[in-house]
Amino acid sequence: MVEGVLWSLRSACPIPPRLSPHADAVQEWLMDRLPRWGLPVDVDAVRRAGFARYAGRLYPDATEPDLRTLTALFTWFFLVDDACDGALGPAQLRALRSGTLSLLHEGPRRRHPGLDGPLRRLLVEAWRAPRRRMPARWRVRFADAVAHHLDGAWRESVARRAGRVPGVAEYVELRRATSAAYVSYPLIEFATGRPLPDPVYHHPLLRRLGDLGNDLLSWYNDLASLDRDRSTSGGHNLVLAVAAERGVPVEAAVAVVAERWRESMARFVALRATVPSFGPALDESVATHLDGVANAVRGTVDWTLESARYPAG
Repeated sequence: MVEGVLWSLRSACPIPPRLSPHADAVQEWLMDRLPRWGLPVDVDAVRRAGFARYAGRLYPDATEPDLRTLTALFTWFFLVDDACDGALGPAQLRALRSGTLSLLHEGPRRRHPGLDGPLRRLLVEAWRAPRRRMPARWRVRFADAVAHHLDGAWRESVARRAGRVPGVAEYVELRRATSAAYVSYPLIEFATGRPLPDPVYHHPLLRRLGDLGNDLLSWYNDLASLDRDRSTSGGHNLVLAVAAERGVPVEAAVAVVAERWRESMARFVALRATVPSFGPALDESVATHLDGVANAVRGTVDWTLESARYPAG
């Protein structure tokens, strides 16, 4: 049933699909780099997941070197996500957050016990180009997004260990943190070389579009990972939250979430059409940023259906 819903929502998505011409070459680069980082991963699973194709769908105009950087960052976040689902408890997540922010703010010479070994080596390499090229205000913006994401992972870990199932409104807000979409948005500026001024980046209308984009890609992912989440997530999935709050079967909750997705997509399209001019010096950059948010939604849809990371695909 869920697979059919996923394909139906893909057909209803008005955002055109895009994919970097460098995606497959960068995937091979990633496979070559994995042993050098010493990451304890299933290499075949990483290949079949296609992290470079995901990055290539979100940042289709990135140069090949920049797509390597973006793919390394994506790989780091996916490995952290897997660790959150596995061995990392709240205390370890707090330490990981501290170590990660120490590296992002202070550079690779500063060591921190919360982030070491292969994960540290991977992040050091992935952060090198953004740290060198991007302005300080952008680096702070990116680090703040990472902090928000890891805070969300910590809050979910605490709730799961306590056996507390979130309500729908609470879950939607938490999911905006755990999805890492807000981490992906500053990377649009890195990939395109068009950093926005803070007042524009944080403009209420752009923030609302960013929230909607986050919801759309997160809820699609929740549908795709439903079978796995029913046994592992402690209710942290929008379908499961809807089913619990409304007292309806999971199958009925799937239909509710799919309709909510369609309504949010319609709001995203309508709201994007109302974005005002920010002046000739900024309008192209704003359009590029909003294209990137849209690519994050459509890229997640397409990658989810092609990646072996999600059985429904």
